[in-house]
Amino acid sequence: MEYEIESVKQLARQLEDDIPTLKLEDLQSKYMGKNGLLKQLLTDITNQSDEQKRTYGREANLLKHYFTERVSQLSSHITIDSSTEKIDPTAPFDINTPKANWPKVKGIEGTMHPLMQEMEHVLKIFQNMGFEIVESKQLDDDYHMFESLNIPKGHPARDIWDTFWTDDDLIPPAHTSTMQNRVMKERKPPIRVIVPGRCYRNEATDASHEHTFYQIEGVYVDKNISLGDMLGTIKTYLEAFFEMDLEIKVQPAYFPFVEPGCEFMISCPFCKKTGCSVCGYDGWMEIMGCGMIHPNVLKEAGIDPEEYTGFAWGFGLDRLVMIKHSIADIRRLHSGDLNFLKQF
Repeated sequence: MEYEIESVKQLARQLEDDIPTLKLEDLQSKYMGKNGLLKQLLTDITNQSDEQKRTYGREANLLKHYFTERVSQLSSHITIDSSTEKIDPTAPFDINTPKANWPKVKGIEGTMHPLMQEMEHVLKIFQNMGFEIVESKQLDDDYHMFESLNIPKGHPARDIWDTFWTDDDLIPPAHTSTMQNRVMKERKPPIRVIVPGRCYRNEATDASHEHTFYQIEGVYVDKNISLGDMLGTIKTYLEAFFEMDLEIKVQPAYFPFVEPGCEFMISCPFCKKTGCSVCGYDGWMEIMGCGMIHPNVLKEAGIDPEEYTGFAWGFGLDRLVMIKHSIADIRRLHSGDLNFLKQF
């Protein structure tokens, strides 16, 4: 861009020298602040002769416009580790990527969210137990959400999940079980898969319920798998997560895609079954739904239920994090409250 006024030319050159060396906020302060150079340049128009005022004003405004555009470009392109690589928010993220290889944004320091800290911990536990990690989808269809899980159209069990729908009849998953059919179709037994993902439900929020939360699904299929294998697997995980020995028990529950279905309970890790406010003075805490995979679900995935059996479970990560860290209100985890997050 050409400038006719010498003082404008000098400031334009200075701007180009400063852009690669100053932080964005320092650039804005130096040039656009209350006493910034551009403000001074525009003020100096009163010192020009009548013949120069029009040209000077046009050149000064051109430089101001140019500076605004350059700052806008800078603020919309954050570089990674001083390279020319840009962050692509649409790029897929491999959940198995080592933490040391995660992108680092130059000039921005921070820590992992408590949910992500515990997600990493949970996945490591299951990986050490021989499970593969498969990330859940953010949008799915009726077949994977319901029909493949032994919940046909019109089945009253659909009302258990307060489901969102898009205008294109897609579903933000209400449970990570939407991935069960896929992982079983794409693999041959033995199948050991963990599915972490975000879930969405159209329900009122309170201290123990959120419309958006993280769930972790587990699927295990092989020959001669029993209910005892399921109880041992889940107990082993929970004791590693809470880092203590736990007593367990199950009680009957209904989920269309498992038979029998169970609610998995553990002895309260806080009061050791003596009774406290966390467990409702009962000494036991219901942690997750689980059960033996229904034969219809195995058949739908192309697995012979006469030859193979398996179990599945799903638990809310948010709830386990609340229990582990004595968090009273689940909504705090998604509030963005920095005073709360700094505790982690």
